[in-house]
Amino acid sequence: MTAYRSGEVPDAPVMASRADAAAYAAYRMPATVAATASALQETLLSLPDWRPGSLLDFGAGTGGASWAAAGQLPSLESITLLEQSAEAMRLGKAIFAATQAACLRAATWRSWRLAPSGKSSAGPSAEPALPAVDVAVAAYVLGELTPAQQSALIGLAAQAAPVVLIVEPGTPAGHQRILAARGQLLASGYLVAAPCPHQQQCPLDVAGDWCHFGARLQRSAVHRQAKGVELSYEDEKFSYVAAVRLARPDADPPYGRIVRRPQQRKGLVLLDLCERDGSVRRELVSKSKGEPYRQARKVSWGERWPPSREG
Repeated sequence: MTAYRSGEVPDAPVMASRADAAAYAAYRMPATVAATASALQETLLSLPDWRPGSLLDFGAGTGGASWAAAGQLPSLESITLLEQSAEAMRLGKAIFAATQAACLRAATWRSWRLAPSGKSSAGPSAEPALPAVDVAVAAYVLGELTPAQQSALIGLAAQAAPVVLIVEPGTPAGHQRILAARGQLLASGYLVAAPCPHQQQCPLDVAGDWCHFGARLQRSAVHRQAKGVELSYEDEKFSYVAAVRLARPDADPPYGRIVRRPQQRKGLVLLDLCERDGSVRRELVSKSKGEPYRQARKVSWGERWPPSREG
């Protein structure tokens, strides 16, 4: 957890043993699923006609990001997961074998890692090419890599897919990694689909703040036992960027993004927004505004505002 919050690169594989993999699956995998699912939901709102059939999961661990994608993207038919830990792959395969999702049961797992220089490796034999896919995902991976490896992974994802989703912890360090990935994708010809409503510099970063969101997940009995807690839910804080290689005629980017929890007062809702002009501002939605007020009382942190073009 220290490395998670500080942004320090671990000096050993995170899931080196069977016990490590089991602990991760119980302790962290549910949060990875929740955060990735939330990011995909917002991406789908920006790309309403997007129907990806194939996915590449970098640093897949026990498969949390792919599990989330299978739940949010019913069009998925094939999934390839890249992971360096044999124990994580063993457990991930067992988890997927018990699911009803055909794309998870038929998923391909590949032993894969990045060398310190950033060059990818699939073992002692010649490196096989990564498949061309519709979407590439890397969830909670960049924090385990050196800056050179982070840049290399983003480059590989950009080569593999027209849509790239990167998810990191919702910490200042995680936000900085997302900003670096965002900048690299923009320089490679991508456009940000979510969460940003613009392609400019992050205004929260300029203000010394950081952009992050929250995904609420229900804790199972095993999850509560692993964490030693009694509360039936938790809020996972995360940062993310979803980018598309070319502008899509069907794209529906948000006019604004709610970047803090809405605050409700008597007859008033306060919304902190990131907007299309690259600025952040606070909007006060009063009861006298009618339908916008009713919508404002229902929206959550991380959602677009207004909820639709008609809003």
